[in-house]
Amino acid sequence: MVKEEQLDLVLVPLALAALAGYHLWLLYTILRHPTRTVIGVNAMARKRWVTAMMANTEKNGVLAVQTLRNNIMASTVLATTAITLVSVISVFLGVTSSSSAAPLRLVYGSKAGAVFAAKYLAVSLCFMLAFVCNVQAIRLYAHASFLLGGLPPGEAGGGEEFAAYVARTVNRGSHAWSLGLRAFYVSLALFLWTFGPIPMLACSLLMCGLLYFLDTASEHAHAHGHRRAAAGVHGQAQQGGGEKDGTV
Repeated sequence: MVKEEQLDLVLVPLALAALAGYHLWLLYTILRHPTRTVIGVNAMARKRWVTAMMANTEKNGVLAVQTLRNNIMASTVLATTAITLVSVISVFLGVTSSSSAAPLRLVYGSKAGAVFAAKYLAVSLCFMLAFVCNVQAIRLYAHASFLLGGLPPGEAGGGEEFAAYVARTVNRGSHAWSLGLRAFYVSLALFLWTFGPIPMLACSLLMCGLLYFLDTASEHAHAHGHRRAAAGVHGQAQQGGGEKDGTV
């Protein structure tokens, strides 16, 4: 039997390993099989969106800027929330450091002061990471709003390369926003650690299951595979018809 004071040494690494393992698998799938994930499908859709917006900036310029402005507002809200929660945690630590630890009865695990300091530090660092990622998303979206205006002077022949650069900028902003949102998700598990390692482990496993259904895009992948198979069959049929016509 594992003692109550040693549960944090066993269950907390298991919870962190589950979250880290899931996100490593997600990163591998995004890089190797992007059509199987929502992030990969959305990245391709944003690339096409940028190409469509830049095809006619006079007609689509307002729509593109408004779309990026909405993303900037969403990132601003998350960044403000993250830095506010860091401030609240700091105030809470300052208030409870000199008071009696009455809530320790709710904790099943180590009740050492150093462990509690590590818990609040982990949550604060997670919120700080969310703040930094959302600030980077705001920066990239702001750059993209200027880049969508058209080609720079003297580069009329590099339209495709410039559109690809703008699409990369928009996708980087979206990826930074996604990282900030993931930091909020992980902070929930770290917050439950304050009540013990068992709630943290349960939350981490449940979160991995829920994120799997939110991150995968199996229907799109199957449809994409069917379209490729149909295109291959159609191409083979055309090739066979051409050979038949040649023999006749």
